[in-house]
Amino acid sequence: MEDTTRLRLGIAYDGAEFSGWALQPGLRTVASEVIRGLELLFRDIADFTVAGRTDAGVHATGQIAHVDVPTAKWEELRERLLWRLRGILPPDVRVVSAEAVDPSFNARFAAQWRRYRYRVADAVFGVTPLRRLDTLAWPRPLDVERMHAASQRLLGEHDFVGFCKQREGATTIRELLQYDWARDEDGTAVATVRADAFCHSMVRSLVGAALAVGDGRRDEDWLASILRIGERANDVHVVGPHGLTLVEVAYSDDPGDWRDRIDLTRRVRTL
Repeated sequence: MEDTTRLRLGIAYDGAEFSGWALQPGLRTVASEVIRGLELLFRDIADFTVAGRTDAGVHATGQIAHVDVPTAKWEELRERLLWRLRGILPPDVRVVSAEAVDPSFNARFAAQWRRYRYRVADAVFGVTPLRRLDTLAWPRPLDVERMHAASQRLLGEHDFVGFCKQREGATTIRELLQYDWARDEDGTAVATVRADAFCHSMVRSLVGAALAVGDGRRDEDWLASILRIGERANDVHVVGPHGLTLVEVAYSDDPGDWRDRIDLTRRVRTL
């Protein structure tokens, strides 16, 4: 391949009609649409990597990816790239930013943390129509203050196997940096969950467990006890994907820090 430039892309999408992020034969995914658009413009691309693969139905306002493109073509398209992609991509996915970065940047492994939001409506009428695609309707009243207090007991570095669908060879040790519950201006219960990384189904399981506390079916001690069972908790409900949105992925502003972060992320984690 000719001389290349690494681009950092900001991507937003409505996940309702996608079979997740990752390429899957015969299925419509976010990656397949973005790759198609990039290949139409650059013809040759390489090393397309995302910060975090999202499941079918999950949305994003702050997804990050990197890709290597021919430098000459980047110089030609630099000022018009977002406009050109706007005309190519379907309306439920957008590349919202594109910038050249040092080749050492890695969207997945250089990330310091990822932040998700999950919206739950417990109003007696359900979810308002304009929010039905990004908000879960819950059939019981929720005590958000109780949910928030219980969630604080999960903060820190733990083995979150009780909240994760295990994958062979993958660790379930994560550092949970933030898990807050509050009501927004329209009364919707909103969870903000931030961690260095997440294992499969972790956020949706954390939310499902907190909802059981919030509607009175479980106590606060039960939520913290899931960390101690040492295996997947069968009584933790995994809530639907449509209430979940990837909001932000954070990186150091100093390229010199990226290599250290990549090495740290790739290490085998133990407690």
